[in-house]
Amino acid sequence: MFLSIILFIVSLAVLVFASDWFIGAAEKIGLGLGISPFVIGVTIVAFGTSLPELATSISGIYNGASDVVIGNVVGSNITNILLVLGMTAVVGKGIDLNFNVMQNDMPMLFASAFILYFMIQDLSVTNVEAIILLMMLVVFLINSVKSGTDDDVEKERVGLKTWGMLILGGVLVYVGAEFTLVYIKEIASMIGISTYVVSVTVVALGTSLPEVVVSIAAARRGQHAIAVGNVLGSNIFNTFAVISIPTLLKSIEIPAKTLEFGAPMMVAVTILFGMVCISKKITRWEGMTLLIFYVFFIYQCVSQALPGQ
Repeated sequence: MFLSIILFIVSLAVLVFASDWFIGAAEKIGLGLGISPFVIGVTIVAFGTSLPELATSISGIYNGASDVVIGNVVGSNITNILLVLGMTAVVGKGIDLNFNVMQNDMPMLFASAFILYFMIQDLSVTNVEAIILLMMLVVFLINSVKSGTDDDVEKERVGLKTWGMLILGGVLVYVGAEFTLVYIKEIASMIGISTYVVSVTVVALGTSLPEVVVSIAAARRGQHAIAVGNVLGSNIFNTFAVISIPTLLKSIEIPAKTLEFGAPMMVAVTILFGMVCISKKITRWEGMTLLIFYVFFIYQCVSQALPGQ
């Protein structure tokens, strides 16, 4: 048991650090293409920080743990809003939104949360539904890049080292995901709880570490738009890509307990996210409130997983 936990932590660490390499390389390539820093944060960086979720989900469907997919997405989306945004607001002493987040990104985030919630009501996601999710992701990407391409951005030359880091990071993300799933199943089996519960709590927390690091670092540098954009983009990517891609590769399992608490909680915190953004400022106290809600979320998941519950 102890050895499995240690190996799980090591695998998760490889997953997180490899994602960081991938993100850094992708960011340089984005600048080389003349994309503005904000759009890089909402798309390339946000999607890059969601690579662990995608990698563990794909690994899960080929390792007999397809319930990891929905658990990972629901858990990560909740964690990104409550923990990542909460910590960012607390550490950054508040977040100033000097941009109109309600114009494009927030409506798309709302749409992604509600669409996923209604899609899984029959405890399945069909290939047609998966294709619809991918099409919505493409629309979001096109709209973001179209509105964010900046001719005034000084283009940087992208060398072979950057492309090498991108490829190496991607490979290590896959390897880290494979071993992470192996030890998740072992730990869940030893404790006697489902892989879904482990994925919606422990794995979701681990795979959200890149978002934590990126958002807090951005907030400390005063780049609040990047911090919020990272959470927005990551959640949109999780719903549209992390659900659809594994589904198109192999059918996924949606545990009934997802509809009892996880999915409704995800929709609720998404709405809460929009509400705290209306004033164009997320205060430190609001950040603390988000963190309290996160503790409540973890408590509910753990209590439901205990024997006799």
